[in-house]
Amino acid sequence: MAAPASTSASAARRGLPRRLSVNTAMTVVLCLVTAGVVALLLWILGYVAGQGLKYLGPMFLTHTPPGDPSQAGGGFANGIVGSLVIVGIATGLSVPVGIAAAVHMVEYRGRLARACGFLTDVLIGLPSIVTGAFVYALWVAHFGFSGLAGAVALGLIMLPLVIRATAEVLRLVPVELREASLALGVSRARTVMSIVLPTARSGIVTGVMLAVARAMGETAPLLLTALGNDLFLETNPTRRMSTLSLQIFSNAITGFATAQARAWAGTLTLVVIVLVLSVGARLISRRGIVRSAR
Repeated sequence: MAAPASTSASAARRGLPRRLSVNTAMTVVLCLVTAGVVALLLWILGYVAGQGLKYLGPMFLTHTPPGDPSQAGGGFANGIVGSLVIVGIATGLSVPVGIAAAVHMVEYRGRLARACGFLTDVLIGLPSIVTGAFVYALWVAHFGFSGLAGAVALGLIMLPLVIRATAEVLRLVPVELREASLALGVSRARTVMSIVLPTARSGIVTGVMLAVARAMGETAPLLLTALGNDLFLETNPTRRMSTLSLQIFSNAITGFATAQARAWAGTLTLVVIVLVLSVGARLISRRGIVRSAR
């Protein structure tokens, strides 16, 4: 009986150098790929920063563009305000619905929950221009272009991201917490509100912030809904509004160097906003992990 065991052990020892060499080779490949991705990201950020810093300044953040795109000066204050207003409304529309749908999918399940999960997967893969066309047909064709229509389009884009992120975080909440609450006679709804959601709060906030970062950079659906308002600072969402992404697009496609310089400065501003949101999401997620470990 000892012979087969010794044979298998010797075979394993003979195969060890090959496994070690394969492991080393794959580790080197993964390190090279990671270094290449990081280098590409740094190159893009460095190039955008180099171009944007030539024009970015206090005036850019407080002034609107000049009436003549060939003129120098001006800024994207209306686009910054418009982005904050439209994305803020979209967040208010999508987050409550997304969290409620995720709670139903994870905590209550059933046929409706499975249908919701399927529709969420479909919406995640839907091109944003299709969402814009949908809102255009149902809203803009009847009520006209407005920031509110753009917020509805961005809300539809954010909704599946919020649902998926919240559902994944809720599944990580230990079952023992739910069972302990139910064993004390607490209702399922109260358990979800008082135990499950507070436990998953950091992950939910992370998912929401990533969805907001995605919405900040959207352009295609806003071309069909908000349309833009390049010359005036507009805060009324029932009227046409401009956003950073729309102003970057409209200035970049012109043949004027001054307008393209403003587009680079707007690009840098948008990148900084998205980076701040992404870093904030990571910090909140890490803080939640540290608290759970304690």
